Amino acid sequence: MGKQGKRFAGRVRASVLVLAFMAAFGFMAASGAFAQEAAGASARLVTAEQATVQKFGLIAAAIAFGFGAIGAGIAIANVGAAAMGAIGEKPEIASQALIFIALAEGLVVFGFITALMILGKF
Repeated sequence: MGKQGKRFAGRVRASVLVLAFMAAFGFMAASGAFAQEAAGASARLVTAEQATVQKFGLIAAAIAFGFGAIGAGIAIANVGAAAMGAIGEKPEIASQALIFIALAEGLVVFGFITALMILGKF
């Protein structure tokens, strides 16, 4: 396996680990939220169907933010490496290179806003 193959395999492995962690955290957060709601005396009754919809909503929010963060990380890795190489050859384009890196960082913002919109439904 070449250098790029090993690098790609490492990225895939890291992405899978991050997604597994986020899914586990989503399940833990969902179970804690439902336990707290059931314990409250003035809590409204939640049907099993509503609880299932809420669980999947939390998972969807975690996936939306997670994929946005992973995508931005991959984009910044590629764009940042190319930008640093270009700045090394021609230092006067540093400001343009930083703009491209900031555009890649916008993916995280979109994922975060999507996650907030999903969570706002509950």
